[in-house]
Amino acid sequence: MDDWPLFGLRLRCREVTLRPVREDDLPRLAAILPDDFEQDPRLERLPGLDAAAQERGLFCQGYWRALGTWSPSSWVLHLAVGFEGDLVGVQTLEGEDFPALRTVDSASWLTRRVRGRGLGVAMRTAALGLAFERLGAVAAVSSAVPANVASLGVSRRIGYAENGVGLIAAPGGRVVELRHLRLTADRWRAAGHGRSVTVAGFDPCRPWFGLA
Repeated sequence: MDDWPLFGLRLRCREVTLRPVREDDLPRLAAILPDDFEQDPRLERLPGLDAAAQERGLFCQGYWRALGTWSPSSWVLHLAVGFEGDLVGVQTLEGEDFPALRTVDSASWLTRRVRGRGLGVAMRTAALGLAFERLGAVAAVSSAVPANVASLGVSRRIGYAENGVGLIAAPGGRVVELRHLRLTADRWRAAGHGRSVTVAGFDPCRPWFGLA
């Protein structure tokens, strides 16, 4: 699609491939959402739906919101994760006030059947390869509730450093604790992670990230 070149973006790290989520991926991805998938706790819940239907609805809404609010300064890129010919999850890369802050955030999920094979590290590494090697990011941050040991473990294996603890307010007055981590571009390059990542189809996307 010439008017939305992001759909041509392709990332690879080891055996994992990433490409932007498309509309026709939504039913397939929503069907494999794991039962421990964590939405942003600040999202307003949808009344009258069971838990699984609510998560599927919010997942689809997040995809449409990302496309509809995209700007070069603030964007959310949802990437479908492929492994052995199947879609197995989503890796998200986000840049809020990116031209000024040059910092990306990330989120991800994997279906249960492929966990424990290092895919979480590979898909995060692929997304960070785009951020550090193409977009010129100076840092990446990540946050997770203390119980999300998988996400925290991926961050630490890649080289993120502890960056404090924060609190956010969720609907209904609930307070959620988050552990924060941060990875600098210098630390990324010193570890040599970029050598395992290939990026294709990026040049037509440059204006969409505010790059000439």
